[in-house]
Amino acid sequence: MRRFLRFAALAAALLALLAIGAFLYLRQSLPRIDGEARLAGLAAPVEVLRDRYGIPHIFAASLEDASFALGYVHAQDRLWQMEVNRRLGAGRLAEVVGAGALETDRFLRTLGVRRAAEANLKSLDAETLRLLEAYAAGVNAFLASDPVLPPEFWLTGARPEPWTPVDSVAWTKMMAWDLGGNWKNELLRMRLASALPLERIHQFVAPYPGEAPPQIVDLKELYGTLERDAVRLAEFAPDNEGLGSNNWVLSGARTASGKPLLANDPHLGLTAPPVWYFAHLAAPGVNVIGATLPGVPAVVLGRNDRIAWGFTNTGPDVQDLYIEKLDAAGGYLAPEGPRAFETIEETIRVKDGAPEKLRVRVSRHGPVISDVLRPAQELAPRGYVIAFAWTALANDDRTAQAAVKIARAHDWEGFLAAARDFHTPQQNMVYADTAGNIGFVAAGRIPVRKPANDLKGLAPAPGWLAKYDWDGYLPFDELPRSFNPASGALVTANHRITPEGYPHFISAEWQPPYRAERIRALLDAVPRHSVPSFARIQGDVVSLAMRELLPRLLATRPRSEEARRVLAMLAKWDGAMAAGQAEPLIAWGWWRELTRALYADELGAAFRPNWLARAVFVSRVLSGDASHAPWCDDARTPARETCEELLALSLEAALADLKSRHGARISDWRWGEAHAARHEHRPLGRQPLLARLFDIRAPSPGDAYTVNVGRNNFYDEAEPFANRHAASLRAIYDLADPESSLYIHSGGQSGNLLSPHYDAFTAAWARNEYIPMRTARTTLDAERHHLLRLLPLK
Repeated sequence: MRRFLRFAALAAALLALLAIGAFLYLRQSLPRIDGEARLAGLAAPVEVLRDRYGIPHIFAASLEDASFALGYVHAQDRLWQMEVNRRLGAGRLAEVVGAGALETDRFLRTLGVRRAAEANLKSLDAETLRLLEAYAAGVNAFLASDPVLPPEFWLTGARPEPWTPVDSVAWTKMMAWDLGGNWKNELLRMRLASALPLERIHQFVAPYPGEAPPQIVDLKELYGTLERDAVRLAEFAPDNEGLGSNNWVLSGARTASGKPLLANDPHLGLTAPPVWYFAHLAAPGVNVIGATLPGVPAVVLGRNDRIAWGFTNTGPDVQDLYIEKLDAAGGYLAPEGPRAFETIEETIRVKDGAPEKLRVRVSRHGPVISDVLRPAQELAPRGYVIAFAWTALANDDRTAQAAVKIARAHDWEGFLAAARDFHTPQQNMVYADTAGNIGFVAAGRIPVRKPANDLKGLAPAPGWLAKYDWDGYLPFDELPRSFNPASGALVTANHRITPEGYPHFISAEWQPPYRAERIRALLDAVPRHSVPSFARIQGDVVSLAMRELLPRLLATRPRSEEARRVLAMLAKWDGAMAAGQAEPLIAWGWWRELTRALYADELGAAFRPNWLARAVFVSRVLSGDASHAPWCDDARTPARETCEELLALSLEAALADLKSRHGARISDWRWGEAHAARHEHRPLGRQPLLARLFDIRAPSPGDAYTVNVGRNNFYDEAEPFANRHAASLRAIYDLADPESSLYIHSGGQSGNLLSPHYDAFTAAWARNEYIPMRTARTTLDAERHHLLRLLPLK
């Protein structure tokens, strides 16, 4: 026994020594932030001052050298994130994580994001190409130093390849993918057409509040001409819900300083590390600070010495699906007759597996996506395929050069000139300058649909009919725009931004106006605003959607004493989604079960990927409108259920579910804990043990409809209330004194788990706190900092 104990003690000591050795070795993967580094590719010395938050302030003699240094520090701090993003855009994840990523790789190879990025390089101006090359050289200079790689590389066995300009452009397109389309709803309408009349489809995919449903052709009649199983393709669309954001700007007439204030908080999926990386670039002709995307040589959101800008997603309809009819020769039918598909041969390498060959077919509308959605391969009808049209796949997309020009703009005219090159995704850009001007433009390419198009991009269209083809793009000068409005205020929150009588179609699927209405109300409640009052608005957690729904919930007749007590609690509640309360959790648990009861029967197999809160739809069903009453009836039973019954039964179901998750004592429930903001690591967040190390979590307030947004996924049975999509960053720009501007993002500057900057911002972000956005060298030098000098290689 003693011998065994000595052996066990020795083994434990050796394991401890190995763990300590591995830790000490991997600590060398943290960036060098002091001293000097001689690098090939620099024209002149560059100073990189890192402040106490880990934010690099880059001082260079040229914009090319500043871009080089940005590539270098991105690689120092976010190398794994850049590697994953590059592989995602190229459809090369299976090389790193194995066969589990094959479906994603097949789809992205077919979509052709990287092919489009390669084509786009030919349309960019010479300066943008130089900056892309300089940025890539900076990344590669870091790789050439033979650094110790971050832990993820050792866990996966991956090794970084040299960076290229194509990698940067491809990642801007993947951001556009997250923000730009309605194709999932197109497939949903196609799916529902087999079982529901058009009126009920319009009820479910509800029109914007106060507007009539769009007038489109009867879908059942249209798709009845196809083989029946074509409709089944609609069940297999990947989940790609559009996300939202807030921005607003006030003129000096409505601020305490007499100069404009601008706020912006883009809402994106929470990831570890976060999407954004803060940086400051100072070079002749430019002094810009704000949010960059690791992999891209630009400040996307931020300010310079003269102007500030912020984006929200417009939510345009820039993606259409086309049903292509195949011919006997292996081609497809176009309006003028048969055509051959363009074919592209791809090889997907697979970790621990054999390479897979993939043949991509491309029609005149775009890539054939039904070839690579595996269930669709098995169920696709003979004679038809589905092709995908998207503005971001255009060969002449110049979005990559827009951010470079915006950073150097000094006035409204220069800002607009830069925005002309911003093609995808369409964004609501708000603007303010130190001269006192404010403005807005919805920049981006919007396809023109012909007057005879009776689908308006809302459902898959017969590709052999010319009336459904796009007819070019809306001219930039006819996009929504405003400059110095009499109201002194501009607000966008993914709601309808087109004025009454606007002649062009942009979207039929605007986000409901709850956030926009709340922002306007809070702006109107204060005669003169300041940075602190803007911060309070960004932190607001009152849910107008919940306030709208509450009276209908409270009319429920309880079926148990516990339900009665819960209704009494909710009757005293104001609809604020505060982290420390139980009421938000009860209400959202009830909402979840109510939506399940309302439409799981109608959607069938399509229910789970389309299981959303759908506030406008739910509100109309519970309004007493007789035309919506059938949604309360369970189509799977012979009885005819009423909305009153569903409300009572769904409350009981919600309470049972919540008790199983959070314990029997309702007084112990807390929304913030159930609604914790989960920043998921890619791809290690999908491994439970590694997720505990690499994911970032923090209790958070808000819901999908609050200004301080926090959207959960009903279909996530493990964590249905976890906050998955939120303010990826918050910024407040003070044009009276730009150095008094504030910002924060949801994670930390470093993507290295061993760094103190891995999650340094998260707790403050969850509390709606900020850090200063400073560029003055004297201020930076006076505070605690690190200084790294990058020198040209002799």
